[in-house]
Amino acid sequence: MHKKDNTTLLILAAGMGSRFGGIKQIEPVGPNGEIILDYSIYDAIRAGFTKIVFVIRKSIEDSFRQKINPKAAAQIQIEFAYQELDSCLAGYSVPEGRQKPWGTGHAVLVARSKIAEPFAAINADDYYGPSAFEMMNKHLTSLAQGRLNDYAMVGYPLGNTLSDFGTVSRGICESDSHGYLKRIVERTKLEKRDGGAEFVDENGTSHFLTNDTVVSMNFWGFGPDIFGYLDSEFRDFLSQKATDLKAEYYLPFAVGGLITRGVKKCRVLAARESWFGITYKEDLPTSQNGIRSKIREGVYPENLWG
Repeated sequence: MHKKDNTTLLILAAGMGSRFGGIKQIEPVGPNGEIILDYSIYDAIRAGFTKIVFVIRKSIEDSFRQKINPKAAAQIQIEFAYQELDSCLAGYSVPEGRQKPWGTGHAVLVARSKIAEPFAAINADDYYGPSAFEMMNKHLTSLAQGRLNDYAMVGYPLGNTLSDFGTVSRGICESDSHGYLKRIVERTKLEKRDGGAEFVDENGTSHFLTNDTVVSMNFWGFGPDIFGYLDSEFRDFLSQKATDLKAEYYLPFAVGGLITRGVKKCRVLAARESWFGITYKEDLPTSQNGIRSKIREGVYPENLWG
């Protein structure tokens, strides 16, 4: 029996598998060896989430469990779901030569048996900030109590998500006048410029986006009904692209389809903080400085888990 205010945080971490051992997701950003993931767990507990489900590859489970601080595990229920190449394939077989998992939409789908309540989904290696978790958990609690039926997405100002050290890919969001998402357009090779970023479209035309352009950093909020939609759409995806060794079923694409067809609405929650991640190794000091400044401001204790 699920309480009316239970909410889960789903953390997509399967992509960390091949990169364990000194790669970006487990580079310390905190003063006591804390990684970005530690701060997400801390923020989720503080915001009132009642469970965390990690999506990982089975092959990294032992290594991954060692990365979870025991004091964190004592404060919130933690479960695991596994994204393997043959997960949720509904009768399709893995094509010969396929090595990568099937994308973020598939990563959410594999957690279906672990989640029966409203939940948020995030990337394991991105820092989202405490207010993002607070806003999202408030939305999900309203969903759990039947006061809302809308999905949600945390949107960040583009200027808070750019790297000084190279180009980035971002989901550019278009919203209506009521704050609902109309569509997301994935733009690659966004290069930082004064006041914003520049990219070249598929026709070779250059475009400038201002710093306040809203972008998605893959922080989503759903009701458990999303699993039925994902299951159906993933079958359609496989029927068309199962033999494409690099095709991936992306979460923004799946949600975008539901919005376009008028099946669901998705509210855009405006983040008040800077996102940061480690796209390039040169970004690591920026993330470390970001955490240090949060500690100075009293947002986090010096030693996160005491």
